[in-house]
Amino acid sequence: MKNGKLNVGRIPYANLFPIFHYLERNGNKEKYRFVNGAPSELNKMLRQGELDISPSSSVEYLKNKSRYRILPYLSISSSGPINSIFLFSKFPIEELGGRHIAVTTESDTSTALLKVILKEFLSLDCTFEPTETKNVNELLSTYAAALHIGDTAMTEGKKLRNGMSDSIPGLNIYDLGELWHTYTGLPFVYALWVIRKESIDEKNNLIKDLSDELLNAKQFSSQKLSTIAKDAPHNKWIKEEELVRYWKDISYDFTRKHMEGLQLFEKYALKTNALD
Repeated sequence: MKNGKLNVGRIPYANLFPIFHYLERNGNKEKYRFVNGAPSELNKMLRQGELDISPSSSVEYLKNKSRYRILPYLSISSSGPINSIFLFSKFPIEELGGRHIAVTTESDTSTALLKVILKEFLSLDCTFEPTETKNVNELLSTYAAALHIGDTAMTEGKKLRNGMSDSIPGLNIYDLGELWHTYTGLPFVYALWVIRKESIDEKNNLIKDLSDELLNAKQFSSQKLSTIAKDAPHNKWIKEEELVRYWKDISYDFTRKHMEGLQLFEKYALKTNALD
């Protein structure tokens, strides 16, 4: 990892587009190399030393605290609905006990959050099976419920709500961010900007520069969401005004309240073995 650039993970989902939009246009590209991947893929690359820093699942950080440090003041969080992490269920959530649930392989944190919600808040024991299948209709022909995140969750949710897919009688769609906030009153931290400890020693100045640019990106993007939406490739399947509303529900901050939410999640996740 001692090359001349900082190897930075990039999640290509809509949720982080405003931040990377700024970095691509205003960042110093001579200093950084961006590597695309789903959250679970970036977690693995960070763990194996292929990345120096990445927006990484909070579960990855909680499971490997000794390996990492986090950039202050930055996260991907929500205080209420996140609108891109959905549990699609043939049954009301209270009736999922003892049933089989398909969970996306793209996210470690969302799967752990679902396990906490079902076990800790609803006292339900379920069986979880990882899947790469994206079509919810197909999944619900086999499973009682299916968990998706990111752009897949948004596009599948849009299709099902608009009747653009095969009908699923009694379909329930649950937003995991909303469920967490209902039961705890705290923000949920889905991801943090996580740094390998070795990279701090080897590329400290580059990390400081990226930290400054990320803080600038957070401030700039909050004021330019409508303009950014015009450049987003996601506007091929979601209207620009819907993208702006979506981004406004996301918190890119990391405050004391966010830390409280993260610590409470860690407590519940350890209690329910959701980090295993």
